[in-house]
Amino acid sequence: MKSRSMEEHRQSSPSNIKCGVITLSDSRYQESLQKKNHDISGEFLVDKLNEKYKVVAYEIIPDDSKILLETLEVMISDFNTRIIITTGGTGIGSRDITVETLQGLFEKELTGFGEIFRYETYKELGAGAILSRATAGIYKRCLIIALPGSPNAVKMGMKIIGNELGHLVKHLKE
Repeated sequence: MKSRSMEEHRQSSPSNIKCGVITLSDSRYQESLQKKNHDISGEFLVDKLNEKYKVVAYEIIPDDSKILLETLEVMISDFNTRIIITTGGTGIGSRDITVETLQGLFEKELTGFGEIFRYETYKELGAGAILSRATAGIYKRCLIIALPGSPNAVKMGMKIIGNELGHLVKHLKE
């Protein structure tokens, strides 16, 4: 059952939203330095977000908390982004630092996103979904969404959240 007020909010949501994309990957970062860029997930996000909004910043960085924090600050303050989507660094490996770094920043965490993401992953892949630590939250009036690095995970994440982005940004302005 659809909510009438939610549909009204969606219709009155802003469409001129500045977005940023950050890929966290040691290997993709090295490839980008050698001009051998094959960032399928990051490029998908850029293309998908540009269908409705405007991507003003896109970076490929290594799995490094300090660099992630610096990149977020630049995207928010210099580019005035309202949505930043990261891809990569959400696993359980020793170099996977995205979730811990972001959770330390979040003023509010949107736990429902991670729950739905893992549920949808479970329907497709089974119990391996417990490895997913996808998350979302708010920092400095910017929605930050952390997705795994695989192209299929990024596509699923956008399927879940894509139509709600404007709606969420609308509430950030309140």
